[in-house]
Amino acid sequence: MKQNGELGDFLRSRRARLRPEDAGVAFRGGARRVPGLRREEVAHLAGVSTDYYARLEQGRHPHVSETVLEAVAGALRLDDLERGYLFELARPKTPGPGRHRPARVPRVRPAATLATPS
Repeated sequence: MKQNGELGDFLRSRRARLRPEDAGVAFRGGARRVPGLRREEVAHLAGVSTDYYARLEQGRHPHVSETVLEAVAGALRLDDLERGYLFELARPKTPGPGRHRPARVPRVRPAATLATPS
């Protein structure tokens, strides 16, 4: 789950650096518990639900579409390097050649093959 933790850390750090007024979010006054944008503000800017974005940030959404990643990258105003890193973190790692798991071979108990109907 290290990869998911890195994704959450990255998204939180990018949220923290954006001020609501810089992202075009109306400031509603009052103290903010976190620096930068709130999750619901990023979700709104990206066009996804707050719950969906929260699950993404918490690493609880294993299959994220390219469209959603692009929308989140746009909402967080990521540059090309950051955008590439977001995609790298959000995509599950696929094993390279020679590093895949061998296919499971069904095993039959020896006694089952010796049994003959009478």
